[in-house]
Amino acid sequence: MKIIALILTYNSEKFIGNVLDKIPKDFFDEIICSDDGSKDQTVEIIEKRNFKLIKSLQNNGYGSNLFQGLKKCFDEEATHVVEIHGDGQYDLNFIPEMFEKFKENNDLVLGNRFYKKKRAIENGMPMYIYYGNHLLTFIGSVGLGLKSKDLFPGFRGYSRKFFDTIKKTKFSKGYQLSFEIIAKSHFEKLRIAFVPCENNYDGITAPLSYALICYLHTAWICFLYRLAIFGYKFNIFR
Repeated sequence: MKIIALILTYNSEKFIGNVLDKIPKDFFDEIICSDDGSKDQTVEIIEKRNFKLIKSLQNNGYGSNLFQGLKKCFDEEATHVVEIHGDGQYDLNFIPEMFEKFKENNDLVLGNRFYKKKRAIENGMPMYIYYGNHLLTFIGSVGLGLKSKDLFPGFRGYSRKFFDTIKKTKFSKGYQLSFEIIAKSHFEKLRIAFVPCENNYDGITAPLSYALICYLHTAWICFLYRLAIFGYKFNIFR
């Protein structure tokens, strides 16, 4: 296996230096940063540390940033890619568990922030985000028929088979892609697995308007998934 760490950044100057210093470099064959048009000193900090970097001239959204990063990683002959966020929110001590799932031939590995009851709250997750994520996951799990406690984590791993299967799909450019790729993977019968993960939620907030968009989008994708099962393929399921 050749496993590459993909670090996604956007205006991450306060965190990226610490993330790059703490990343367990011996775990990975290569580390690549993908920047989404940062307007602060993020790019300069990465370049000073001599990490491989691909960058956009403008902010195109999480989805676009992830895909440009994945393409670069698999062009570099990666067999698997681990997604790491440049804000340092996710605890990287669970990377070995993800590697074990790769060895078991899983194609999409998702972190599970709720592997222990109330653990996410102990780590600082606001109550409205905690229960909001549970509701979103319930909607997504029922809609897709996929048993899971957490369908919206940022800690993820991808196989080459995953990328080759979904790379021509026209996903959303923003954060909506995070659920879309799960739905598409499940529809294509790719192997999906889950590993524990923990977060630091210090200072993390989410506006109510964003939550409403997430609920509506999740329900919509689930509806399209159900149509696709019966042969009526629209949107990402074409």
